[in-house]
Amino acid sequence: MSAESLPTYSVRELNNAIGMLLERGFAPRFVIQSTASRPQVKKGHLWLTLSDGDASITAVAWASKLKQLDFVPADGDGVTVIGRLNFWSARASLAVQVLDMRPSLTTVLRRFETVKAQLLEEGVIDPGRRRKLPAYPKRLAVLTSVPSSALADMLRTAQERWPLSELLVVPIPVQGEVAPVICGVLSRLAEQHHQLRLDAIVLARGGGSREDLMVFDDADVCRILASFPLPVVTGLGHEDDLTVADLVADHRAATPTAAMVTLMPSKESAQQTISQRRTRLSEYKRWRLEQASSRLKERHLQLHTLRPAVALQRRRNQWEQRQQLLLALSPQRWLHRGFAMLHTANGQPVQSIDDICLNEQVHIRLKDGVVQAITKTIQANESSNSQASL
Repeated sequence: MSAESLPTYSVRELNNAIGMLLERGFAPRFVIQSTASRPQVKKGHLWLTLSDGDASITAVAWASKLKQLDFVPADGDGVTVIGRLNFWSARASLAVQVLDMRPSLTTVLRRFETVKAQLLEEGVIDPGRRRKLPAYPKRLAVLTSVPSSALADMLRTAQERWPLSELLVVPIPVQGEVAPVICGVLSRLAEQHHQLRLDAIVLARGGGSREDLMVFDDADVCRILASFPLPVVTGLGHEDDLTVADLVADHRAATPTAAMVTLMPSKESAQQTISQRRTRLSEYKRWRLEQASSRLKERHLQLHTLRPAVALQRRRNQWEQRQQLLLALSPQRWLHRGFAMLHTANGQPVQSIDDICLNEQVHIRLKDGVVQAITKTIQANESSNSQASL
């Protein structure tokens, strides 16, 4: 093959031809799963190397795009990059222009475990420190993105469950490198919670990927949540998502809506409870009235019994009963029935033959007088003789 039959290029023409070939034959946008190496900012632009362990390529996020990125990787972080090829024909240099960049799931989980271990060692994560939630909160602070579907669901749930509670909506960013902003909002709320008359706070974010929740694995955010002067409820992402913020909160709800269900009592349940208490109160009132009426009747009876006329009549009745008893037991009654009473001369009653002697004067009292007599004989009863002989 002779040199005359081969295409001839200048360096500029060759580089331009390569650039046109790449532009026509390669996808305008693509996704790269890789590890970020040696990220550094030069003149406002972020330069880094993307590697999969077998190959590497340079990537750049221009200053205008860097300001829009929610995530800037550290050395060794796994990243998912949406980009396109940039080919500089002047020096035949190829790089990936970053259009968007997010942490990979492995990076998120590694950071979660790192912060979790750190806060466990510091004692910040401690289930024993969790506080009891207010039974009937009067005012709650809701920290979430505004506007958002999560906030709309929370407001609707709060109105349905317990409309007496007032919600103070505090807008915060919930994605990207926004941990300092969240820390600042939490610090101001902690200082002003008395003036704002708050009972608890809710930190919420709607659904998304686990990578989108990485800001809630930030150590500074979690420390402030753990030391917050009010009970903290988190409702972050989906039920399967777990962040470090969930571990330091006083209660972790599966979703933002579930967080409101956790904090707010049920209106229907409260109405049922009130109805039951009203019934018990009515029954108790009736019972107390019956008890009071019974005591009143007893007191009235006692008062009637203690009246002077009644007491006098009672005493008169008792006197008459005793008088009748005395009459029933009176010796005079037996004398009228034909019996007689025998006394010695000195007035001692004669009850046995042993109480009298022969030729002794005795007095026999009858119903209408006294007979004086002298004893001539003394004869014992046969029963007495038989008992004596025994």
